[in-house]
Amino acid sequence: MNIFELTTDKKRYIDLLLLADEQESMIDKYLDKGIMYVLEDNSVKAVCVVTDEKDGILEIKNIAVEPASQRKGYGKQLIRFLKSKYSGYFKILQVGTGDSPLTVSFYENCGFKKTHYIKNFFVDNYDHPIYECGKQLIDMIYLQMEI
Repeated sequence: MNIFELTTDKKRYIDLLLLADEQESMIDKYLDKGIMYVLEDNSVKAVCVVTDEKDGILEIKNIAVEPASQRKGYGKQLIRFLKSKYSGYFKILQVGTGDSPLTVSFYENCGFKKTHYIKNFFVDNYDHPIYECGKQLIDMIYLQMEI
């Protein structure tokens, strides 16, 4: 397994990024300023994008695993990588996500704790309703962990 930073042509992985954030205009808001990592295990299995949110906070803006490779530990491996790489540089690793039991439980199993939310984020910022596990996403839930 290999994780590396991608500095150019980040949009070549747009199909993967769209799995975690299904509106390209929203991805465009953080892709250029973010640091992108690619996880390979014989082929590309996952990607993530993180941004410096100041005040010691590193935020995961996007983390996506190709469908055939989901539930095999690649997402957790990326989070472990981020914790290790940025420990000592940032105090908090943060992620904002929809209020979906599947997604929230993934982050909680990785050690994140719910901290706050932004009411109506998905309704106010996306041009179409977003559903996960049959539930419309309305609020953005933030989770954090110390690193």
